[in-house]
Amino acid sequence: MVKRVAVIGAGASGLTAIKCCLDEGLEPTCFEKTDDIGGLWRFKDEPEDGRASIYKSVVINTSKEMMCFSDFPAPDDFPNFMHNSRIMEYFRMYAEKFNLLKYIHNKTAVCSIEKTWDFPTTGQWIVTTEREGNQDIAIFDAVLICTGHHSFPNLPLSSFPGIEQFKGQNLHSREYKRPDNFKGKRVLVIGIGNSGGDIAVELSRTAEKVFLSTRRGAWVTHRVSKNGYPRDISNLSRFQNLISKTLPSSVTNYLIESALNNRFNHCNYGLLPQHRFNGQHPTVNDELPNRIISGYVQIRPNVKEFTSTDVIFEDGTVEKNIDAVIFATGYSISFPFCDKSVLQVNNNKVCLYKYMFPYHLEMYTLAVVGLIQPIGAIMPISELQCRLATRVFKGLVKLPDKEAMAFDIGKKKFKIDNRYVPSQRHTIQVDYVEYMDELATVLGVKPDLLRLFTTDPRLGFQVLFGPCTPYQFRLMGPGKWSGARNAIMTQWNRIIMPTKTRTLKISTQDAYFPRMLLVGAVMIILAIFMFHF
Repeated sequence: MVKRVAVIGAGASGLTAIKCCLDEGLEPTCFEKTDDIGGLWRFKDEPEDGRASIYKSVVINTSKEMMCFSDFPAPDDFPNFMHNSRIMEYFRMYAEKFNLLKYIHNKTAVCSIEKTWDFPTTGQWIVTTEREGNQDIAIFDAVLICTGHHSFPNLPLSSFPGIEQFKGQNLHSREYKRPDNFKGKRVLVIGIGNSGGDIAVELSRTAEKVFLSTRRGAWVTHRVSKNGYPRDISNLSRFQNLISKTLPSSVTNYLIESALNNRFNHCNYGLLPQHRFNGQHPTVNDELPNRIISGYVQIRPNVKEFTSTDVIFEDGTVEKNIDAVIFATGYSISFPFCDKSVLQVNNNKVCLYKYMFPYHLEMYTLAVVGLIQPIGAIMPISELQCRLATRVFKGLVKLPDKEAMAFDIGKKKFKIDNRYVPSQRHTIQVDYVEYMDELATVLGVKPDLLRLFTTDPRLGFQVLFGPCTPYQFRLMGPGKWSGARNAIMTQWNRIIMPTKTRTLKISTQDAYFPRMLLVGAVMIILAIFMFHF
């Protein structure tokens, strides 16, 4: 019988793993390599080996209502897009609320995870840890690996001829902390993911010149969407997901690309990629177009080679006297403490059922949490993964046979290969609503829309047409939370409150006509929906 669970890492995934264990009556022991919680989101001036590292100014790209844990809404006055220090504040509040800290062993590194000799019948694991030079060995009934995928930098220097003779500074984006050290310098940033875009924008305020090099270009989205609401609040709903799955992908891509080009023409800005919008993880950056049009950031193609002082691009252009190069080239998936017979990584790919369970094991008592790259927030996904894993550990949820799991893994790989451009970052991609529903179906917590519309129409309306916030997965089934309905019905107040800091008098007469239009639109949509189902 599973009782003792080892949790590796005390970041966002590790914290919710501890809580989910406690919710199921299990005994968690969390091993955290560093001296504090927070993982990726805890800023330190110097990067630490084996731990994710961020720069001082990092602000999350997912809004607070979409990224919070499902039974713990962020405070009303917290900004919609939080600075890393506010995220840490939220994590500490979460840990205090559910009394999680006492289960965490700080400054304790996991050296190895191995099967016991009788694993096929017990499913137990030998976990070897080290603290202050002293090793300890313990037996656990199950393991939750919550180390994320931003710890081991991908630095493909062999792809950049001449870099070894370059005399300027070169570093990976995880080593970048502040723009101060680059004041008055000519800087090249390689890679146009979220980190590359953010760093280029920030450096453009202090550096003499910033060049942003991209192999393929990128579709650049923004945090602030229609009517000033967070983009994920506007876009990630069940209704929107239904529409996008119904329409041909070419139509969906056309509509999104047209909207993005209406904001700024990607071709004119040197950013237009050959792939469609849904073919790559989008880059979120509200400021990049402004820095480009102001001349502070210049977009460049892929680098052909370096000299001791210059950089030559594939189109033949040359930029001389480059002082520093920052490689925003992503990360590699790695589990150095785990034997390859348990978790094997090939070309940044791991064969895991639902991106969680090594399907080849005799007993399913190990799960990887947070090893996904969502179009949306990762925290609620990690939480739902932990809720599922703990129920599987206890035998309350049965996984399908190995053949069915292998087929599911293959199907997901085929889908990714056919949708995304080949890239190291596109091996663990998931769509938020679809993947959350997939996990929720297995767990038995997916909202029953028909039941909601017949018993609680107001709530059903919010669940279908409103943002797919994490609270939806606490409305029914195992882990049901009594505060879920209220959290959903009040979420718009929490979205508006931190921005509505100046009281305005709005004429009720001015608001009457738009309100009538909204009511009419709602009635039409509901009629269409009821007819469809």
